[in-house]
Amino acid sequence: MGGEYFILIIAFAVFFIFIMIVTFLRRYKRCPSDRILVIYGKVGKRDSEYRTAKCIHGGAAFIWPVIQDYQFLELTPFSIEINLRSALSKQNIRVDVPSRFTVGVSTEDSVMTNAAERLLGLTQTDISKLAEDILFGQLRLVVATMDIEEINSNRDKFLEAVSSNVEAELKKIGLKLINVNVTDLNDESGYIIALGKEAAAKAINDAKKSVAEKNRDGEIGQAEAEKEQRVKVADAVAYAKIGEANANREERIKTSEADANAVEGENLAKITIAKSDALRREQEAEAERLAITAEKVKRAKALEDAYSAEKIAEENRALRDKATQYANVVVPTEIDKQKIEIAADAIAEQTRRLAKGEADAILLKMQAEGKGIYEILSKQAEGFDKIVKAAGDNSRDAVLLMIADKLPEIVKHQVEAIKNLKIDKITVWDNMGAGSQNGKPTTANFLSGMLGAVPPFEELFKMAGMELPDYLKGKPKAENSEEIIAPDSVEENNE
Repeated sequence: MGGEYFILIIAFAVFFIFIMIVTFLRRYKRCPSDRILVIYGKVGKRDSEYRTAKCIHGGAAFIWPVIQDYQFLELTPFSIEINLRSALSKQNIRVDVPSRFTVGVSTEDSVMTNAAERLLGLTQTDISKLAEDILFGQLRLVVATMDIEEINSNRDKFLEAVSSNVEAELKKIGLKLINVNVTDLNDESGYIIALGKEAAAKAINDAKKSVAEKNRDGEIGQAEAEKEQRVKVADAVAYAKIGEANANREERIKTSEADANAVEGENLAKITIAKSDALRREQEAEAERLAITAEKVKRAKALEDAYSAEKIAEENRALRDKATQYANVVVPTEIDKQKIEIAADAIAEQTRRLAKGEADAILLKMQAEGKGIYEILSKQAEGFDKIVKAAGDNSRDAVLLMIADKLPEIVKHQVEAIKNLKIDKITVWDNMGAGSQNGKPTTANFLSGMLGAVPPFEELFKMAGMELPDYLKGKPKAENSEEIIAPDSVEENNE
């Protein structure tokens, strides 16, 4: 039993090792030369930053299960046809630049990473469409920076500019430019055709001019040779005739006539040569005039087309500037207006709520005050009812009781009326008899009058519209029952 258990353990271990080896071999991936192996998932760091993918070209790597996965990027180049139409050149002339670009995924380290980040999982059609958009824009940009003459005559410079611009943009998505081929150039205004015709006309005119110059040089050389020959012959004949002149006069005369005829013939030959030269120069001038006229007409036509293109460009720019101004001025103003309206609505709502709160507070305050006044009046009414009952249900006596209760306060107010009169000193001059009345000195009369100036209670009641009760009046006093005697300390001043 123990032996069988041990055999099972060994068999299980062998099976497990076999599974691990098979799994390892299946997860070990080799990269062909025409592909890029892209490993994504947890692929480690580079320069202290986590990498999004690890690209391998021409090698092999182990793909860890669960935490890593892989895909392949094809390196097979593909061709993209770009039929650029109506591209605006530096001279504002629209040209057609049909071309074909050959591109493929780059194998540079940084560019491969861009391809893994932006192209992984895309089909060949999607990649071609993406590259086509970039190529259209960059080709149009290069055409806008060059003249038509440069594009047409200096193809190397044009292709170099296209390659540098396009390749820099293609690297951003992981592609590489392999080849550029511009098939033909055309323009709507016929400027390129006119340039060809101008070059052909110039070449033909140069050839005609060269032929005419060579003919002129040949005729001039021939005339000079004949002239030299005739001059030498004439000289020899003249010398001979001069030697023979003394011997034969008749012969000399004939010789002179022959010389005259020879000179006349030479002059006629010179006249013929001069006429031929004048006719040739006239024809050359006419040909040059026709060439200059045709050139000026073509230039005027080209300027007219350029001005028309500039007019259209300026109109488009005006529309663009108008849209920009609308977006920069009108739209922010509308937004500010809506902000102000929203803020005003918020302030109005806040004001309404504050006013409502204040009104509610005032209402509660007035209700509280009214309730307090109601309680006070209720208590006063209860007090008045008790006072009337205490006065034997006689309202007049009840009023008198209330007045009697307030009598000290009334007296206090009467005293307050005269208490602020300050009398520092009173000096009385009395002669004790001269001005006395009823046997009383003047000083006594003064004090009695002063005390009588204080209103009695009965007068106070009458001033209030009431009558003092009899039990408060007391008994009537007898006349002359009390005398007011001036104090002995009154100061006398007898002058």
